[in-house]
Amino acid sequence: MNVKYIAAFATASILSVGLGVVFSESPVRLVQANPVSQSNPCAGVNPCAGANTSTTPSSSTTPSTSAPLSYSDTNGLAIRGADPVAYFTEQKAVLGTSQFEYEWNDATWRFASAQNRALFASNPEAYAPQYGGYCAKAVSEGNLASINPNAWRIVDGKLYLNYSADVQRQWLQDVPGNIAKADVNWPEILVGGIVYQ
Repeated sequence: MNVKYIAAFATASILSVGLGVVFSESPVRLVQANPVSQSNPCAGVNPCAGANTSTTPSSSTTPSTSAPLSYSDTNGLAIRGADPVAYFTEQKAVLGTSQFEYEWNDATWRFASAQNRALFASNPEAYAPQYGGYCAKAVSEGNLASINPNAWRIVDGKLYLNYSADVQRQWLQDVPGNIAKADVNWPEILVGGIVYQ
């Protein structure tokens, strides 16, 4: 077996078991559409607030005890295939390529170069987005949502992603407050959460 796979599986298992002991386990559901808003899971006066209030599972839901450690799209790609290192080195979202991939925290990470892949592999926590790459605003509101790789910001040397440019503008209205709230919710929010695409 691939050593990276075993390490990622062991980490995910330990986190799932540890969090399951502390919190009651309930199914995680991956849904394609938010019951609150068909176009934006973080829509409303208070973006991302109350997005996970639906008790009606979508027909495309997958039961599980916890959400993945890292947000990934339907192809299993973290940051929808964007290179996490490029945010720091090029100050922009740059698509990675299948030629330079790295498996870490339940996702496939792509890079624009072998050098960027090596930088990430040597210290993933330095380059990976906060909150497993889920929308930072959603996490601050106690929810899990997908991201747009172009809605990003580096704050105090850490990468934060948001669902959309509109959601990011609202997140930027109180960055320290939103980070503080998200820090309280993370990683416990993974247990029993619904991931809105």
